[in-house]
Amino acid sequence: MTSRRHSVALETSVIARLATPVVLAQIGWMSLGLVDMWMVGHLGPEALAGVALGDLWIYGTLLVAQGVMMGLDPIVSQAHGAGEGARAGSALQRGVVLAVLLSLPVMALWALTGAILRLAGQDPALAEVAQRYTTIQIFSPAPFLVFVAMRQYLQGRGIMLPMLAVVIVANVMNAFLNWVFIYGKLGAPAMGAVGSGLSTGITRTVMPLALAGIIVALALHREAWIPWSRSAFDLGEMREILEYGIPVGAQLGLEVWAFSIAGLFAGWLGADQLAAHTIVLKLSAFSYMVALGISHASSTRVGNLVGAGDRQEAQRAAWVAVGIAAGAMALFAVAFTVFRWQLPALFLPAGATAAIGFAAAILPIASAFQVFDGTQAVGGGVLRGLGDTQPAAWFNVIGYYVLGLPLAVFLAFRGEAWGLPGLGWGLPGIWIGLALGLGAVAALLVLYIARRGPGAARSRSAIPPSA
Repeated sequence: MTSRRHSVALETSVIARLATPVVLAQIGWMSLGLVDMWMVGHLGPEALAGVALGDLWIYGTLLVAQGVMMGLDPIVSQAHGAGEGARAGSALQRGVVLAVLLSLPVMALWALTGAILRLAGQDPALAEVAQRYTTIQIFSPAPFLVFVAMRQYLQGRGIMLPMLAVVIVANVMNAFLNWVFIYGKLGAPAMGAVGSGLSTGITRTVMPLALAGIIVALALHREAWIPWSRSAFDLGEMREILEYGIPVGAQLGLEVWAFSIAGLFAGWLGADQLAAHTIVLKLSAFSYMVALGISHASSTRVGNLVGAGDRQEAQRAAWVAVGIAAGAMALFAVAFTVFRWQLPALFLPAGATAAIGFAAAILPIASAFQVFDGTQAVGGGVLRGLGDTQPAAWFNVIGYYVLGLPLAVFLAFRGEAWGLPGLGWGLPGIWIGLALGLGAVAALLVLYIARRGPGAARSRSAIPPSA
């Protein structure tokens, strides 16, 4: 019993050490969006709604590509645990090439933003704002995905602080550029909501340059690098990343598109409801950054332990990470409920009482799924570290598309609008459906880890423990 307590305490300490800088970096990354929303929101609910629609499409496409890049996780973390530095270095090189290739379809999709939003039944005026907001940052997917490749490379090797430093600098830069381009300072034209898009694009482009500079200056690639060669450009050599990454991209895409579709539902209810939905979604995404940081730490720790051949300790690390995330997210749930009126008021002008009221009505519902969100985020991280990335995608199909979104439609809209039964609860109905779907995903992931986690005899890993 004493030995087991010692192991749990050890894993708690290790995961906390790995997670803390990643959590701070993820919060910093989400702060970019919160600052954008705060500065654009003071232009009025319509400007905020247009940017919100643009962000739905931006993150609905970019996050899928980012998920594919996270196929580096099991390769780098298990190679590091096994002492195979050259394998980690070659994975990064292939990841950088893959990042550039993945950016091409993302850019093509961004060029179609307005047309797709109009086809989805959105207000043409808001769709036009979204198109201009997206087009002006269309140069930034490739730099961002290269940043993701370098980030996953460092995280897999347990090096967490450089990304935090980069995100801190990015926040300062983004806020300054927002001030310049949104409001027309220092001789720049006042671009309004579109200026926020330009600021975001420039910031995304600077981030990989800054991280590469830190890696080279501090020689962080030492003992985990090989000279560039043709193998980095060999599509066949990228297959391993794609085998792990495509299911992760599908998982993240299914999740983000569930919330994006819910955003389209909110848009059908009106600009005030869409603004309220966007604010609560951004607040929930902010709290999710804590869970996501712990998720990245769990992926690294589990992958390192599996690579070192210690699967039982990897299983223990998985449960410790789930417990830490659930506890942290419970604190956010309390804060969302207690400050449900004050939080929305931070992002809207005082006269936007309708939008503030809608947001206050759904924040307690968002509070209910915070623990579910933390659990499913870490569950996905555990499976990434293990190299078993497909189940989470299927669980998202079940949780969001079989259960959550159909329930959202049933609860939110009246039957006469759809030709089907419906209760007409409006925006709260959408969020109740999402909460129930997210709870199902979390439960399925916990059951899977219990039966097929790293301690199970049939679990899968990116490289054999004997390597």
